[in-house]
Amino acid sequence: MSSSKPLSAPPKMSSLSSRGVNSTSSMSPTRASGSLPSNKNPAVPTPTRQPYSSPSYETFAPRTAAQRERMGRVAALTAGPWSSANNEEQKDSSSDFDEPITLTSAMCPPKSSTYNTSSSSNDSTISSVTDQKINNTLQHTINATQNLSTLIKHTASLRLALRASINIANDVSERHSDLLRHSGELSAAAERLQHEEQVLTRRAEEIGKPLKHYDAVDRIGPLVGVLFKEGGRVVVRGIAKLHVDNDEEFVRVLEEIDEAVEFFGEDGGGAEVFGRPGSGGSSSNNRRGGRERTASQQPFQATASGSAEYYRRACALQDAALELLRVGVADRISQTSSQIQDALKLPKVPIAADKLEASLVYTRFHGISRRSNALINIARKRVETLGSGSLAASSYEDFLTLCRNTYCGARETLLTTTIRSHMDILKERHGLVGMTRLASVFLIRLCTVETALYLDFFGDPDKRRQTTKKVKGATSDGDDEKEAEENEGGDDASAFKRLGSSSSHQPGTAIASQILSEDATYRDAEFQSMLGSLCSALHRTIRRGLVSVLDLDVLCQVVSVLREERSAANSTSTTLAAARAVSGVIQDAQERLIFCANTSLHKEVVRFKPTSADLNYPGKLLGEKPKAAIIIEGEEGAGGATKKAEKEEAEINDAVAAQLRVYESWFPPMRSVLRILSKIFRVVEPRVFEDIALSAVQACTKSLKDGSSHILRASGQIHADLFLVKHLLILREQLSPFDIQLRSVERQLDFSEAGKAVSRFLANRNRRLFSMSTENALVTLLREGVSVQESSVDSKRDLEDCLRSACNDFIEHTTSSLLGPISRFVDQCKNASSDGSTDILRKESFMNGIVVKGMFGNAYDNLESELGNVSTQMKLYLENSSTQSILLKPVVRKITRALEEARRFIDEVPNDENDWDTELRDEVLKSASAFETRVKAATSTKQGSN
Repeated sequence: MSSSKPLSAPPKMSSLSSRGVNSTSSMSPTRASGSLPSNKNPAVPTPTRQPYSSPSYETFAPRTAAQRERMGRVAALTAGPWSSANNEEQKDSSSDFDEPITLTSAMCPPKSSTYNTSSSSNDSTISSVTDQKINNTLQHTINATQNLSTLIKHTASLRLALRASINIANDVSERHSDLLRHSGELSAAAERLQHEEQVLTRRAEEIGKPLKHYDAVDRIGPLVGVLFKEGGRVVVRGIAKLHVDNDEEFVRVLEEIDEAVEFFGEDGGGAEVFGRPGSGGSSSNNRRGGRERTASQQPFQATASGSAEYYRRACALQDAALELLRVGVADRISQTSSQIQDALKLPKVPIAADKLEASLVYTRFHGISRRSNALINIARKRVETLGSGSLAASSYEDFLTLCRNTYCGARETLLTTTIRSHMDILKERHGLVGMTRLASVFLIRLCTVETALYLDFFGDPDKRRQTTKKVKGATSDGDDEKEAEENEGGDDASAFKRLGSSSSHQPGTAIASQILSEDATYRDAEFQSMLGSLCSALHRTIRRGLVSVLDLDVLCQVVSVLREERSAANSTSTTLAAARAVSGVIQDAQERLIFCANTSLHKEVVRFKPTSADLNYPGKLLGEKPKAAIIIEGEEGAGGATKKAEKEEAEINDAVAAQLRVYESWFPPMRSVLRILSKIFRVVEPRVFEDIALSAVQACTKSLKDGSSHILRASGQIHADLFLVKHLLILREQLSPFDIQLRSVERQLDFSEAGKAVSRFLANRNRRLFSMSTENALVTLLREGVSVQESSVDSKRDLEDCLRSACNDFIEHTTSSLLGPISRFVDQCKNASSDGSTDILRKESFMNGIVVKGMFGNAYDNLESELGNVSTQMKLYLENSSTQSILLKPVVRKITRALEEARRFIDEVPNDENDWDTELRDEVLKSASAFETRVKAATSTKQGSN
């Protein structure tokens, strides 16, 4: 039968299907579904998705009934999909062959649940068609299976590669961890080795350092001219092979010597054995300072260690090297100074001041300044490098001090005689005041020049070089502007320059000040002391002149000039020595001025004895009263301008003469006080001036009171009162511009209890004279026997009280003189009615009506003359009309009050008693009213005219 052919296919299909299912079953659905679309074989059509149906193998391998029953139960148990047999039978068999054959359909049996195996005709037909389709399907299946196998293999290889990559990454991570661990270990080992290398290097340096210093001491000795013989017991000085002008080699040798001194002195303990530098004491006159006495001059000690011995040798080498510097600087300065003295015959023959800067005193020193500055700069840099507290630096400091002292001593020797001679010449030619100004200017210039020369020797060239570069641009700009001004000015500018105006040197002075401000070497104590010694010639010359001066004007001019010159000297830091010298002269001049002022005040005020001419008031005022100048104006013509100028000059002269006459009319003590105070106000210290003014005002007030008493006896009460008021007003007015308080506290020792304290001291047997406590008898004696009494003095208040008292006296006396008998009448009435009863007053004789009437009549008749006299005297003494009005107002009030009291007393007397009646009373009251009206009218007329 033909059924054998189709039966051969199922095993192959089954095997393929089983492999495919097994192969794909291990894959995830995602991988399987993702791998199918990757088939790029065009021979294999892409299968279409069919609805899911339970697979059946009945078509290819019919099962027995038992097998089908068992499979049905399995399908029922597994709840798999199962196609209904009725639905499959309804489909036409031809339609089954028309459907496209896919892998799924090929692997599944026909949908029909019945299979007619009995029909042979149908079987052959079906088998041929089926075989063809099966072959095609198998071919497609094989291709698809191969594609799937390829995909599966590729996927498996990718999976294996991924796992290999993961394994490699894990291996790399583990190796990286091992590498980090090994790197850390290597880094720690490297640091440890580096630290050990540093320790070993440091130890090697420590081991080699002593050897280096030992070799340096043994090697440098011949270079500086020092040989150590007999094992170092003998130090021999010779000629040095090293020259100080070879800067690099000499500095290198100094560095090695200094390192050896530091090492052997500090680390080797040599300083403890032979002493530290300068411990033996050093002086500026010693050639090599304290080091040579303490170390190099110490005898050899066999018991000393090698380090201590080499410390002694290193000190000797350093002293020898510094000896070379000393010869090049200090000895050269001393030698140059001696040569200049021999050439110029100093100090016997002084140098002219105008030729001083161009003389050998400056030119020779400028010639040696450059080399000396280079050598000094070597020592300065060594001090800066070593530090001021090091062992080796002290010798350099001693050397620099020696050089400064030598230089300052030489300059002082060369200049002192010339400066003093110039001061004496200026005093002879220009007097004390002129000499003061010229000598101050000369000293300021001398300080500037000496400072510049000192900086040439001891200044820092690096700082000066940097500052010069900074100001170079400013200098060039200033020169360009100066040339432009000279070109514009022409002959006038050149003539101005030839005159040597000080303004032409201002730019250079400013630049020099800027350069000096960078280098403060000129502030050295030795140099400033030398400048002070040179400037002391001014103090010496002026002080000798001040001793013989008694004129306050000259002393005030000297102090004023010195203050101006001190301000000029303080403007720059290079002339502070001149400013200090001028300050000392100012103090001496002020002391002399204060002494002369106190002497004049004591002589002209305190011990003043007035003469009759001094007390001739009002004659002194009348005789010296300013007269009006009579000027005849002519016709202005050709000489009109000349006459006008002469007229103006005459007016000025008359005004000055009038002021002088007023000034001469003052009382001499007050005139002396105001004159002296006005002179010394600007030239003494404020506290000193206030103390002098305090005592002067007190003495002047007392002298005015005494003068008023003499005038009272000579000229009368009104002149005495107006004299005192006038001078006290002038004194207060003239003191107001000084703006001083005139207050002080006077302290005096009171010995009133000293006798009792001495008695208690002698009676006390337990005195405890040597006890260091407050119970000591001597302390108790001083505390109980002597006390300090303080009293406050206010001269301004005393002056005001005195002026107020004088004004009150004038008002009282003027009122009494104007009222005349009316004032006595009022006083008698007050005395009579003091007990409050008017009975006695009525019967008094002075209350008689006729007497009272005659009294008022006489008072009214004398009123005109009294008013005229008061007005005349007030105009004579008091020039200010407002002052006169102020003094007259209280007088009018007192007169009005006295007349009111007189009316009251008159009204208390009844008619028909003591010759009083109505008519007489009216006449007396009218006389009182007329008297009052006349006084008021006179005072109002005076105020209106003023």
